[in-house]
Amino acid sequence: MEVRPGAYHDSVTLMRVSRRLADRPGVADAMVAMATELNRDLLGQLGFEVPDGTGPGDLVVAIRAADGAFDEARQALDGLLSETARSASASGENGRDAAPARTTAAAAARAEASVVLLSVPGPHVFPEAMDALDAGLNVMIFSDNVPLDQEIELKETAARRGLIVLGPDCGTAVVGGAGLGFANAVEPGPVGMVAASGTGAQQLMCLLDAADVGVSHVLGVGGRDLSRRVSGRSALAALAALDADPATEVILVVSKPPAPRVADLIREAARRVDTPVIFALPGAGDGAHPGEHGEHGDLTRAAEETLERLGRPVPQWPSWLAPAPERLAPGLRGLFAGGTLRDEAAAIAGDVLGWDLAAHGHAFVDFGDDAYTRGRPHPMIDPTLRLAALADQAADPACGVLLLDVVLGYGADPDPAAALAPAVERALRDRDDLAAVVSLCGTRADPQGREQQANALCRAGATVFLSNAAAARHAAGLVRARDGADAQAVRDASRRAT
Repeated sequence: MEVRPGAYHDSVTLMRVSRRLADRPGVADAMVAMATELNRDLLGQLGFEVPDGTGPGDLVVAIRAADGAFDEARQALDGLLSETARSASASGENGRDAAPARTTAAAAARAEASVVLLSVPGPHVFPEAMDALDAGLNVMIFSDNVPLDQEIELKETAARRGLIVLGPDCGTAVVGGAGLGFANAVEPGPVGMVAASGTGAQQLMCLLDAADVGVSHVLGVGGRDLSRRVSGRSALAALAALDADPATEVILVVSKPPAPRVADLIREAARRVDTPVIFALPGAGDGAHPGEHGEHGDLTRAAEETLERLGRPVPQWPSWLAPAPERLAPGLRGLFAGGTLRDEAAAIAGDVLGWDLAAHGHAFVDFGDDAYTRGRPHPMIDPTLRLAALADQAADPACGVLLLDVVLGYGADPDPAAALAPAVERALRDRDDLAAVVSLCGTRADPQGREQQANALCRAGATVFLSNAAAARHAAGLVRARDGADAQAVRDASRRAT
């Protein structure tokens, strides 16, 4: 083990470097990380002892390998870190080396920006965000674990200055055609989104893209914006901004079910704007607000109504079918990277099965929840935790259907099927009573290649759907058929897929 004081690198870079080192021949364990409390705990679990006095600003290099492999890994590490530093230097002004800006406002001024994207540990984001607002800049806060009182103060400050705060925990935005965070590759078009859900917005972008419809802007406001205390401060500002945009013909508001009083506030604001507004509230069940036109608990149905409002045809949503097993174990286990996709799938599965999921041994987990991302990259970047959970569930004889999401786009894993497809194939090879269903959230132009990802997962034995709702209904339908509600359905599905 080696400690390099003050040698900072971001967590995503270090995760990728660690993975490349661990894959080298002769290397048993490799972890390169900033010495945060969580990372020190992880190093301890790997059997490494971090020296006393090592702090979050220090880089820890821990490698366990055979002698020759150890030396080669050390040399490779220095090369990888040097390459990262050269890339950062090359991105300076006019391609020349430049002293790094010491404040957020100074960095934004160099680029003549109007939006600042912040991705620093949540407890430390407040002064950077306030610095940007003081400079007259809109702010997108990618960071999670930001104290709620600080979120409210930032949004109140933005409102007083005619600005908007996207986030905290804003994973996805598209502003003026530029994708920020986990955005998909989409064309400009007539649909604007107010998104209190990152993966919910991505699912809608991908469905609209499959229908050859693009977006004007996607303004992510953070998962807590429609909570009782935050009270829709950024959602209201985003709704007004999209209504004033002549390129926006329909506005989609996507969120987990909001606080009732805040929902009424947003609905009233939607009635006052000139642009038609459609609500997508996954997890609330379809017919999310009885008697209110244009509200859906199903993201796919919300996309379909958007197309109908625009006078565009609704396509047959893409799917890639694999044979279903002749018999299944009883349990349905959802392992998700996207929280909204998890919520939608759980709600749909509950409706299809007609019973309480947990009481019957079914479970749905969101590995993108703050509890899993504190001190480590999001599962859309680093699949380690979910792959371990997949192996555990596949080894459980009570698990009959694995339901997973795969989210493509900028910033996400450059090839998620490279790790997931072999894991699915291993799970299905060892069990003749297990099925895998995948919700693939991606567009045709995404850098990972939507068709390549779908085909790799299908070859591994998974049935793949572009629509998360369709994936959830299919997975729940397999369980229902197994329990005898439709005894022939599994065999029929298998023959159709073949």
